[in-house]
Amino acid sequence: MANRTFCTASNFRSGRVKSSRSTGSVMIEGIEAVGFAPHEIARMGIGYCPEERGIFAALSTEENLLLPPRLKGAQGMQLEEIYDIFPNLLERADSPGTRLSGGEQQMLAVARILRTGARLLLLDEISEGLAPVIVQKLGEVIRTLRSKGMTVVLVEQNFRFAAPLADRFYVMERGKMVKQFGQSELASQMGLLQEFLGV
Repeated sequence: MANRTFCTASNFRSGRVKSSRSTGSVMIEGIEAVGFAPHEIARMGIGYCPEERGIFAALSTEENLLLPPRLKGAQGMQLEEIYDIFPNLLERADSPGTRLSGGEQQMLAVARILRTGARLLLLDEISEGLAPVIVQKLGEVIRTLRSKGMTVVLVEQNFRFAAPLADRFYVMERGKMVKQFGQSELASQMGLLQEFLGV
């Protein structure tokens, strides 16, 4: 699964993975994760970037980057690598979290995950409300992460942003998978996407 980007219309939420009223399975590297607490999922190498970003306002940009612990046995990115990917963060290293723009906060949220050594990134609506130039930069970052062997699951309403990035597409309706297809089938599936997503 390494080196892939997936686009889905489902939503990953913070909190325990539950199966109370629904059926199904969440497998991570062959291990059933339904019922796992968030910290247990994180220890499996899954990094989650929520829509709300979760930046610590009282900490500087660099302190936010240094805060998350590394996963046991994982090689998280060094600060220098992070700053190569996100030069804006280097310029704002001493700035408090509250002084960062929305785009810079989004970059910081993604960068924090990269410091942990997570190999699978769950990115929830990372382009929402951001300027087109920042959205373009985030697309470049996703391509860079893929080239480093990371897998990205991108939950995104901005289909025009997600479409060129994804290797596979998953369309869900009311919690059920209604269609999945590869990048090579995208053109032939546009009618279906128009029906479900209004693209």
